[in-house]
This record gives sequence, structure tokens and C-alpha cells, in this order.
Amino acid sequence: MVEIIYILAFILVSYVLGSMPNAIWIGKVFHNIDVREYGSGNAGATNTFRVLGKKPGTTVLLLDMLKGFTSTNLAYFIGSVEVGSTQFVNFQLLFGLTAVLGHLFPMFAKFKGGKGVATLFGVVIAIHWLSGMLSLGLFVLVLFATRYVSLSSILACVFFPFAVAVIFKQEEPLFIAFAISAAILAIGTHQKNIKRMFVGEENKAKLIPKHREKN
Repeated sequence: MVEIIYILAFILVSYVLGSMPNAIWIGKVFHNIDVREYGSGNAGATNTFRVLGKKPGTTVLLLDMLKGFTSTNLAYFIGSVEVGSTQFVNFQLLFGLTAVLGHLFPMFAKFKGGKGVATLFGVVIAIHWLSGMLSLGLFVLVLFATRYVSLSSILACVFFPFAVAVIFKQEEPLFIAFAISAAILAIGTHQKNIKRMFVGEENKAKLIPKHREKN
């Protein structure tokens, strides 16, 4: 009974952590700007880079990653579960995905959040950092080649299940299902970006120190 209470509490904590709209808070507190009113209108790290510049964007990126990383590692506090076991990984996935859901549907921002890529990456790093680093490497390569953050994010997430199942030969069914779900989530949350890329209207990565109007 005590363990169930702990698990439910960790789920709640994970959602609250995920719900923290760092892009909105940092924009309003330090710059008196709501990033949702400029650039792409998205409350995430990429739009913060676009609207506020490098330092605020980097801060939001790291904080959003930390939400996923911290929530996932709450599994270490379930004393009856052996670290590294299938059950342990399942709890990591449960708490990590709850944080991602919190980012997508934040209680502190009328349930309208960002796209969840940075928070999802924090989850991946916590569970299997090697596959995360490979995906990050692909993200950087695509970004330098195309300057499309959205395309880089999509391809990195699509590559993730391949890295997990083929390169590192992970056999945990839920972990593989999570990896596939991450790819589907990335595609689903970037539908507008995909459409804009097809018509040549997608913004390319460029650090801009001043905000500009929402398009």
C-alpha cells in the first residue's frame, strides 16, 4: 500500500515538473515577453532561441531536458525495485512519459505546451544515454546541413528506435515501444512544420536577439 502511494505521488510530481512552462516563465520574468506571441507561437526552446536569443534559449532547453531527466530518475526512489530490472525501466518510462505529457499539456499554461522534444530527450538520456547521444549526433548533422530544427528533431526521434533495437539490441518490449512512440510523437507534434517545409515556408535556424512578430 505504501509503495502504491509512492508511485502515485511520483506520477503527480512528474506531471507537475513536466508542466513547468520554462519558455513562458523565463520570457515573462526576465524579458517581459510572452514567447507564444512571437515567432512560431510555440512555448518551447526552439522558439525561445528565435525570439529571445541564445542564452534564454539554452536555458529553456536545459531546463526542459532536466524535467524529463529528473522525472525519469524518480524510479530510483522505489526501494523495492531492483535498479536495471525490467520493472525499474518500466517505472522510468512511466514517470518520464508523464513528464512529457505534462510538457505537452501543462497545468500552468492552460494545457497548451510545447512539442516535448527536449523533455523527451531528457527521458532518453536518463534511460539509455548512448542511444540518446547517437540521436543527438544525427540532430546536429541534419541541423548543420539543413538549418531546419523541426526536420532535425523528427529525424533524430525516428532514428532513436533504430538505435535502440538494431544498434544496441535492446530487447525490453516496453522500451522498444517507447522508442517507436517517441518517433510517432515527434512526427505528430510537427505536422505544421512538415507542411511548411513542403511549401518552402519553414523557418531556418537563426539566432535572433530580438523578438519579432508571430507569423
